[in-house]
Amino acid sequence: MSAISVGQAVVLGVVEGVTEFLPVSSTGHLKIAEGLMSIPVDDKSVVGFSAVIQVGAIAAVLVYFFKDIKRIVSAWFRGLTNREERYHRDYKFAWWVIAATIPIVLVGLAAKPLIDGPLASLWVVAGSLIVGSGVMWCADQMGRHKRGEDDTSFKDAMWVGCSQILALLFPGFSRSGATMSTALILDLDRVAATRLSFFLGIPALTGAGIYELKDALGAGVGAAPLAVGTLVSFVVAYASIAWLLKFVAKHSFNAFVIYRIIIGLGLIGLLTTGALNA
Repeated sequence: MSAISVGQAVVLGVVEGVTEFLPVSSTGHLKIAEGLMSIPVDDKSVVGFSAVIQVGAIAAVLVYFFKDIKRIVSAWFRGLTNREERYHRDYKFAWWVIAATIPIVLVGLAAKPLIDGPLASLWVVAGSLIVGSGVMWCADQMGRHKRGEDDTSFKDAMWVGCSQILALLFPGFSRSGATMSTALILDLDRVAATRLSFFLGIPALTGAGIYELKDALGAGVGAAPLAVGTLVSFVVAYASIAWLLKFVAKHSFNAFVIYRIIIGLGLIGLLTTGALNA
């Protein structure tokens, strides 16, 4: 019997699609949803399932930003054989994304036993949601929001890329929250911070999904729940991306900060009373 049913996969796909790119922690919300449905959050196949359905959300990014990605990838391939093309910003940006992904890959492989084990606890999720909220609020207040996407540099990409490690080690911190906060501290405006977070998430999340696929299938999750969860995640994530880019153009991140604190405190309450198993 599959560790996750098709019905549960639909619910988790919606949760993943809505939360993957919002700075509220998709991993944290998935673990909360799994706990509420009595799905063991530290089960190897469940951890794998969560990583695989992220590919649906990443596919939504690829479709939504298809023109931008096509332009960047084309410039990168041209630059491999044409020296003049190597001065093009898109060629450089492609290398920045590659370089900024290396730290999270190395840490992810080295710390996998911890990530799949003790750090998968809902207590970690609750604490990370609240602490991450403080970081996000401070970043939004500190940032001068004066630099646009064309002003980003290799240093920016590396700092933002490395910040993804926080979400990897502390589910609930939020990959989007960590990357956007770091970009804001570097004085990028909210739209530039959000778009940079999207682009840096593509290789990291795609790689994680492919890497975990064998565990999800081999350890107890059927192909049907995986396919359904991934498809639902794609559809919902596409709508979420469109909404977020419009929202950050005119609003601060305060609404997300408040929401995260409420969810974190609520989760602590559920765990303390025994209504939810950590």
